Parts: sequence; structure tokens; C-alpha cells
Amino acid sequence: MPTVKIGVRDLIKFTLRSGDLNARLNSQNTGQQGAKIHRKLQNQHGTGYQAEQFLEQLVTINNNQYLVNGRADGIIMDEEPVIEEIKTSDVEFNDLPDSILTLYWGQVSIYAHLLMNTDESIEQVKMQLTYVQTPEQRITKQIREIKRDEAQAFFTHVIDEYREWLVLREQLTHQRVASAKQLAFPFAEFRTGQRDFAAVVYKTIAFKKHLFAEAPTGTGKTISTLFPTIKAMGEQLIDRCFYLTAKQSTRRVAEDAMAIMGEQGLRAKSITLTAKEQITFAAERDLAAEQNPYMIGYYDRLKPALKDILNHHDQITRSTIEEYAEQYQIDPFEFSLDLSEFCDVIIGDYNYLFDPQVHLARFFTVPDDRNCFLVDEAHNLVSRSREMYSTAISNYGLTDMIDQLKKEPVKNEAIIRPLRTIKNSFAHYYRLLGKEQVETMVFETPLTNIVQHLSDAALAIHRWLPKQADNDTTKRVVEFYLTCLNYLKINDRYDPKIYRTRLIRRGLTITFRQFCMDPSEFIAETLACGGSTIFFSATLSPIDYYRRVLGDEDDSLAYQLASPFPPANQLILTANTIHTTYHQRQASIPKIHDAIMAMVRAKPGHYLFFFPSFKYMERVREFFETNDREQKLIVQTRDMTVEQREQYLAAFRNHDQSMVIGFAILGGIFAEGIDLSGDQLIGVGIVSVGLPGLNEETNLVRDYFDAENGNGFTYAYQLPGWNHVVQAAGRLIRTASDQGIVTLMDSRFNQARYRQLFPTNWQLTQTVGTAQQLNQRANQFWHHQLK
Repeated sequence: MPTVKIGVRDLIKFTLRSGDLNARLNSQNTGQQGAKIHRKLQNQHGTGYQAEQFLEQLVTINNNQYLVNGRADGIIMDEEPVIEEIKTSDVEFNDLPDSILTLYWGQVSIYAHLLMNTDESIEQVKMQLTYVQTPEQRITKQIREIKRDEAQAFFTHVIDEYREWLVLREQLTHQRVASAKQLAFPFAEFRTGQRDFAAVVYKTIAFKKHLFAEAPTGTGKTISTLFPTIKAMGEQLIDRCFYLTAKQSTRRVAEDAMAIMGEQGLRAKSITLTAKEQITFAAERDLAAEQNPYMIGYYDRLKPALKDILNHHDQITRSTIEEYAEQYQIDPFEFSLDLSEFCDVIIGDYNYLFDPQVHLARFFTVPDDRNCFLVDEAHNLVSRSREMYSTAISNYGLTDMIDQLKKEPVKNEAIIRPLRTIKNSFAHYYRLLGKEQVETMVFETPLTNIVQHLSDAALAIHRWLPKQADNDTTKRVVEFYLTCLNYLKINDRYDPKIYRTRLIRRGLTITFRQFCMDPSEFIAETLACGGSTIFFSATLSPIDYYRRVLGDEDDSLAYQLASPFPPANQLILTANTIHTTYHQRQASIPKIHDAIMAMVRAKPGHYLFFFPSFKYMERVREFFETNDREQKLIVQTRDMTVEQREQYLAAFRNHDQSMVIGFAILGGIFAEGIDLSGDQLIGVGIVSVGLPGLNEETNLVRDYFDAENGNGFTYAYQLPGWNHVVQAAGRLIRTASDQGIVTLMDSRFNQARYRQLFPTNWQLTQTVGTAQQLNQRANQFWHHQLK
């Protein structure tokens, strides 16, 4: 077993944390800002200053060797050496509680011990804590001295405190490695191609590469990626896996896969992370941190809760977290994050890795090639990542907030003044748009005056907040403050090559938006936090496109798995006389109705029809109500609750021959991640080629890629739309015995630019001109008479 490393910072944080969980003490600084300040201070010292000095000591604990290591921010080797520890935060130094200062001094004390352990001639060290309070960059310095025996005693004390947790970690690691080694594939046999896919994933992990894998719907992608990942853990190639998804439904599939392997003897810890707003207890939602019983004394109750849940559960789901958080009266979201540090498989949303605003800094501050990333339904990451690296701020509610501050009994002029300045800036640009008689404008560079005004306001609010009571006014200011900070954080990344600033006027509301056209560089930086990444989806064609927009790395790998299902089980019909371009939509409605009825009359059963918009779908529904009232339609609505979604799907989840005609949105909640097998679904109709609606931002992406490679329309419009089409069609064939018909209702599907994208398993493909021809081909398919 390789020597386990224990980071100094992690060691101190875990052993010495105590007291309350206080969100107001959480710094809003980014890692980039902190690193910049570190470099600036380090460069101010003379030649005798040694920056980023690596210190380590091999220690034996419980008969095992561990390497305690870390980097001291700076060391001056003088007669009495000085170790400098630099900390940055937007919290004023005098507001730091003793619990935080204990961690700071504890960290530098460990560095002092490691230095004296390395050089036996050193008997005493000066420890300098340099605290930089941002954004003013107000510096506070404090110095303490520590002797050799004091440092040794402190180090021994910390190691002793950590010993029982190391025993637990050793047990968990041994269980994981031993059980993963013995684990067999948890099903009776591999589906066609599954074994090869799993082998490719394993090799990707072993060689620390990035893989783009396309595996058709129904091939068992989740177990095909998780199983070899677990086997790699058994061979100690990696320590931790992050299974990242876009939707809750795919998270549940990953949970099920871990549970199935657990039933086969796997002893690995997995946890599902849930968004803060969803998992926070109702009883604590409106409470200030200092009044919240789940945060007061949080760290004093954390360790018993961790020990209890880890000793009793391997698969840790949301309900399990909530049960133990309630029992130990600790905040469930923060508990899940602390608990994740003991887990082998972490299941959660993309944003925990890729979003610069919310990613898990505890895992990704320092690159670790023993992390593995599994990115499920990776096609969704293209649009999601653009949004993660974009931001916006508007004047909506700003005037009301200023008026509210004026009415408060305390004087709030310190923040009213900069807020008025921002309000005036919004008004200036509002008038500019009016003068130009346009609703939007685009700039290549950021609006530096706006950025400066937001920075001034954020600083003023930051100074004002600690002295305020928690009321409605304060909450509104905090929301605006966080929006300002998000805008400023994205602005730190602004590069005119890949960003545009948009100015948007809608009624009386004006919005400044920083839009990222190409986040591939940021994705590549994020992937460097781990060793291997597997992007996988049913739709990653053409793979060269996805390789370009999701990292743009020359040495990434590509793999395409053929469908394991008989091509003859699926008929693809293209309705050549249906035209769904925007100006022809109204005229297309009767033909769409006729095509739907031609399908369902060929064989009664369960059918799903996908439309490019709610408006278009509603028009077709109205046509049915007027001309075909006996047909009962099940129609997706906007903002459906979980219960409404389940009711919608329940109509399909039986195996009778009753007629079910469902209408849904292409690219929506029923177009991906739902599993309807056998007679639960026998036909799918897709209206239009799925192109995103024409809009300014998609046009910016088009122009960006046109300038780069001449494929602007393809990258911005055609391929994202095609992705929705293939995903919707993939709802149909889920097992080797499934049979059904997909009808593509748009004449453009016969164009070469779309035909060349057809999946290889779309072998039984025919073109029809009329509803009568469609019905005839469908009847022939169901009666096995197609030639």
C-alpha cells in the first residue's frame, strides 16, 4: 500500500476545529485572489526569503507509516528562523473568533516542528501570522516564538487526536480495497459491448487520461463506468471518484449501481450531495447563524455524528444524512460536505466540480491525480458550463432596496451612496440604449466603470453587514451583495477572446451580462484537479465537437460503443412533407396531427411526441381538441412538481394495450433520463430538428466558432438541436426485446447535413410523404412485412 499523505492544513482543520458554524465568517475571496496576494507579499521580501517551502515528516501511527507534509508560505533562515503563514479573508482581523485563530496558529506551529525536525541545530523558531483583510488589503502581523520541545509536544498532541480517525480511515480503506478486489460484475453477464467499454474505462483511469465515450441509450453506461472505477480502487490506482450528473434521476441510477455492488460484497462509502436549498431543514431556514441550533456548537457535535454514520452505512443518501443530522442537531448540508471527505464515491451535480462559484474547494484547491471524474450525460455540460462561467446583474428591485434602507431607523448612508452610483450607471446605459433605439448592445471588453462601481458597493456592504440585525432589509442587501461578488468573480476571468459583455433592456429593467462563449479552457483547468476523466453519454457525436468544447485537449481519447440491440427492432421514418420552420409551423399542424394518428392507428399503445416549444405543442393540442376530441392527450406543463411528473409517467408505466398519447418538450424533463421499456412505450414522434431558437447569445457562439473553424452554425445550432433529437429517440429502445417506431417530423431530416449524423443503429430508415404512407409502413413493421 502506498504511503498515505496527511496535509498539514487538513490535519489541523480536522483535529482543532470547534465551536459554531458561522456563515458570516465565510470569506468570499476566490482561490485566485488569495494566490495573487500570497505572491505579492512573498515577492516583497529579500533574497533570503524562501517562498512555498515544502516540509514533511514520516511518522509511524498504528504500525503504519504516514507522511505529514505541507508548504510553508515563507521561511527566513536566520539565527532564529522565521516561518510566515499568510492568510487572506474579507473578515476583519478583530472579528475573527478564537476558534479560527487556533487553526491559523496550529498550522504554523506544525510547520515549525517539521522545520526543527529537519534541522536539529534549530532550537527555536519565530512564527509570523500575516493576515490580509480584503478587499482593502489591510495587513495585520503577529509574531510568536516556539521552542523545540513545545513544537514537538504540540505535534504529538495533534497526532494523538488524529490517531483514532486514522484507525477508522485505515479500516475503511482496507474494506474498500479488499472488497473491490474480490468484486465480480454484479449481473449474470455483460451486455454486448459492455465488457469492452468497462475495459476502456479501466485503462483510461490507469493511464490518467481523459476519455470521451458514446454508448447508446440502454447499454448500461452507469455500471459500465462505476464498476471499472471501483476495480481501479481495488488496485489502488485511485482513492476517490466523483460521479457528476446534470439531473437527479441519473444520480439515483448511480446510487442504485452502488447499492447493487454493495449487495455483491463491496464495502465502499458513497454519498449523494444535495443542493443546500433542498436539504436545509425547514426549522433553520429563516434563522441567523448565531440563532440556529443546527449551527451553534456544530463542530463540537460533528465528530460523534461522523463516527456513528460511517460505522453503520456504506451508501449514504439524502434521507440518511437528514436522519443523522437531526439526531445530532447539525446542519445537514455542511454535514454532508464534511462526511464526503471520508467517502470513496461522491455523487452530485456538475457544479460541485465545474462551477467556480460553488465547487468543492476542500477537494480541488490542490491537484490530486488520485481523483477520478465520471461525467454522466456529458452532452449537457456544454450549455451548463457556458452558464457557469457567465453572470449577470440587473437594476430590478434596486430602487426599492435603496428606499427601504432610507426608512430604516439607523443611518445607512455608507451603502446608500454607492448603491445610488450603481443606480445612476444603470440609468445612463438605459438612456444610451434608448438613444440608439435598440434593446441590446454587445461589447468585447468589460464595462470597467460598472465593475468599479460594483466593487465599491461590495466593499461598502462588506463593512456594513457585520453590524446589522437579520431582517428583511439586510436579506435584500445580502442578495444584492452576493450578486455583485459573483459578477466580480467572473470579471476576474474575463478574456475578450472568449467573453462578451451584453447590455439588455426589457421594459424598465436593464441587465449587464458577462457571457462566456467558450469555457473549454476553464474546463481543462478543472480537469487538471484529478488524474482521469470519463465523459460519457448516449449522444457524443461527432466526438471531435465534444472534445473541442469540453476541454480542447489534443491527447484526449475517444470511444464509441455500438448498440447492443437488434437494429431491426426499430423503424425510423422521416416525414418528408412536414415543414416546421418558424413561418411554416401553423400550416404544419394538420399534417402533424395526421402523422400522429397514422402511427397510433397502426398499433394501439403508448406513444410520446416531442415538440420544440410549449407554444407549438399547445397549438397542436388545440387542433386535437377541435378536430379529434375522442383522443385523450397527456400534456407536459411548465414547472411541473415532482408529483405531477410522476403522475405523467405513471400513465405509461404499465404493460396494457390502452392508448396513451403523451406530448412533451424536446430537450425537456421527459426527453432524457426516463426509462420506459417493453410495451410502456412503442412509438416516439419528434417534431422539428430541435434547433435552439434564434437569439443573440447563440449567435455570438456561432460567430466565435465561425471565426475559429468555419463551423459556427453547426456548433451553435445544429449539433445542440440534434442532441435533443437523439436523446428523445433514445427513450424508445431500452432492452433487447423492445420494438418501436420513431417518426422524424421535419423535411430537413432528409438533408445530407442531418443524414450524416444518424446513429449507426438507425439502419431501418425509410422516408414517407403522406400520412397514408406512414400508416402503411408502420403496419408493415408491426406485422414484420417490411422489405
